[in-house]
Amino acid sequence: MSEPNWLNDEELAFWRSFIAANYTVMGNIEAELKADSGIGFDDYEVLVHLSETDGHRLRMSDLSDRLLHSRSRLSQRIDRMMARGLVRREKCPEDGRGTFAVLTDEGLTTIESAAPQHVEAVRAALVDRLSPQQLRTGQEMLDVLIESTDDQ
Repeated sequence: MSEPNWLNDEELAFWRSFIAANYTVMGNIEAELKADSGIGFDDYEVLVHLSETDGHRLRMSDLSDRLLHSRSRLSQRIDRMMARGLVRREKCPEDGRGTFAVLTDEGLTTIESAAPQHVEAVRAALVDRLSPQQLRTGQEMLDVLIESTDDQ
């Protein structure tokens, strides 16, 4: 068995800062969402994707892909959101096997109410703390990470 390629001090510092920044930023955003609208980030993300589509509906498989969630995780999330009246399921008339997640009127009201406060929380926790150059550099870095993950 070969020796692991351990992180050097600079790489380890970056890795730990990456983790801390993610937890800090997402923790602040999650706390603001819950305080302002009573929903967590996972629910908000579902509502956003549904609100941005024609007919406010997406096939569950497509929504799962967009959210980078397993289908079983998404199904459980949708079940919880259905219990709160935010979404509903509908059978796909084209094939009878697929299922749509559909935004309800309550879900649309929730996302429309939550979005202004959410964008302010994102600005306060992340965007407004960085210069335009830092945002561009950060986007480039994240794009590389996303592309390399897609290739695996």
